[in-house]
Amino acid sequence: MQRIITSTALVFAGALLLSGCATGGTGGGTEASATADSCEVVRVEVRDISNGAQNAILTASDPAELQAYLDELSERVDALDEQAADDSALADALDAFDEKIDAASDWAETLPTEAEVEAGAEIDADAQAAQTEDIQAAAVKVTEVCTAE
Repeated sequence: MQRIITSTALVFAGALLLSGCATGGTGGGTEASATADSCEVVRVEVRDISNGAQNAILTASDPAELQAYLDELSERVDALDEQAADDSALADALDAFDEKIDAASDWAETLPTEAEVEAGAEIDADAQAAQTEDIQAAAVKVTEVCTAE
């Protein structure tokens, strides 16, 4: 039970951190403003994807549903990556973020089914927390790259 509380606290702390990063100011000229606006869109989308992935991982009850959801999130990151193609640092950060979501999707394949849980199988809380932490760290990196521009 304590592991779940710790994991939940980490998710909420990450959400607050990402929310703070997503409220950064915009710069001077039209081109700078357009870049800042584009970056703001990326930061907000990454925050939403990260929060969704972490919440889904922490409340997983059906491995197949979790995997399908994470695959959908990965597609959203791919779409963002296409928009950031002209910014190599942002594209690299988005690729790393996508890799963490893909890793979580692979991890979801290893989860016990609901029937197995009823029979006594348990989800490895440490591995579950590691997945959410990895996604959160990668999302923070994206916001840092956007903020640095």
